[in-house]
Amino acid sequence: MLTDQIGLIAATIPSPSDAVWEIGPFPLRGYALCIILGIVVAIWIGEKRWHARGGRIGDVQDIAVWAVPFGLVGARAYHVATDWKRYFGEGGDPIEALYVWQGGLGIWGGVALGVLGVWLGCRRKGIKLLPFLDALAPGVLVAQAIGRWGNWFNQELYGRPTGLPWGLEIDRAHFSDHYLATHPDVPSEFACAENPDLAGCVATFHPTFLYECLWNLAAFALIIWLDRRFRLGHGRVMAAYVMAYTLGRGWIEYLRIDDVQLDNVLGLRFNVWTSIVLFVAAAAFFLWSWRRHPGREEAAYLEGREPDPVTGETAEPEVTRDGAADVTDEASTSD
Repeated sequence: MLTDQIGLIAATIPSPSDAVWEIGPFPLRGYALCIILGIVVAIWIGEKRWHARGGRIGDVQDIAVWAVPFGLVGARAYHVATDWKRYFGEGGDPIEALYVWQGGLGIWGGVALGVLGVWLGCRRKGIKLLPFLDALAPGVLVAQAIGRWGNWFNQELYGRPTGLPWGLEIDRAHFSDHYLATHPDVPSEFACAENPDLAGCVATFHPTFLYECLWNLAAFALIIWLDRRFRLGHGRVMAAYVMAYTLGRGWIEYLRIDDVQLDNVLGLRFNVWTSIVLFVAAAAFFLWSWRRHPGREEAAYLEGREPDPVTGETAEPEVTRDGAADVTDEASTSD
């Protein structure tokens, strides 16, 4: 029996003892490193896919200057809006809403404002929006897979308690209020600080960060195969990304017991409902796009805005007599 217990403990996933490393006066945070690495990888994948679709190398980096800041603001705003009591409720500190490094980036806020940033960048460069989003979407899944390891560093957003061999070890200081409320026998934080080996000061939970990481990587591989097999275009890769991600996020979200959005809406967490609604919307768009625009776009740029084959410079839009740039509505379509 003792041997089995030792083997079970050895098989669990430990959490990092430190999430921040001091390099002189500068703190280096594991959460931030994961987010930054994810962004870099997404841009790299996006560049390769955009070039394969007829785009110019460097376009993704240029538009990332718009998309990344918009996405980070949107992701933080979504998190704060859905967990507002933590910052603006009783005992909350509104200033902490700005502490991005402590964790708390809502993916759907990031996608929504990130797409707005992409749209602005595409209009400036004469790029068609939907093929550009199709080039970016798979890389975003990889970025999310990498970014989830930031939750591992912060010991946050884990699932229900479990005795499975791959259970994630969480320290007493990071137990959620929900877990503490349902386990009144947990030692106090002071007692655990005095004696970390005290029973109950460490518990194992479903590693939802790992589940989502693996799901996202599998979804990435599936979408790449679908895109190559069926030559998806006109926003269908982006729709497939939304469907694949929400399908996994729905059941993973159901496992979580963190304090964010614990209030059920008709028996389900708010993020589960968000996943259901977005999956249905993405599926409807996919079918509509398939029927209306079969195949893939032949051009990546608006007419007259194609890069010069020699210099690589994008043609500037013509200016009308009233001094306004002649930018057509095609910037928001794929036709």
